[in-house]
Amino acid sequence: MFRRITKLAALFAVSAFPLLAATPASAGVDAQCGQYICVMTAHHNRFVQDITVRTKDGLPGTLRAYWGNFHSPKVNAASHRWAVGYEQAQAKLVCGGLERDGRSIEDGICVTI
Repeated sequence: MFRRITKLAALFAVSAFPLLAATPASAGVDAQCGQYICVMTAHHNRFVQDITVRTKDGLPGTLRAYWGNFHSPKVNAASHRWAVGYEQAQAKLVCGGLERDGRSIEDGICVTI
């Protein structure tokens, strides 16, 4: 039993290390959910590293994210992750939206950075 716990702890440490090494010490991860979607972002000050938009019900739809001058392409998915990787000093919100059957279901769900 002790040997199994030791192996699990070692496996966890090895798998978690790349995640910790890739994230700056003062990086923030914030999320905001609406009725249908959740918008999550990883950022360091105004340097947005990632935007993730997902539907809460898991059903497909057309997702998008926008932030300052960044407007993601629309994708048909239940969740999607966009890598951004640049800073916009004047942008304070990361937002997302969902369309289904050509109708805007939810838009303007924003995370403050």
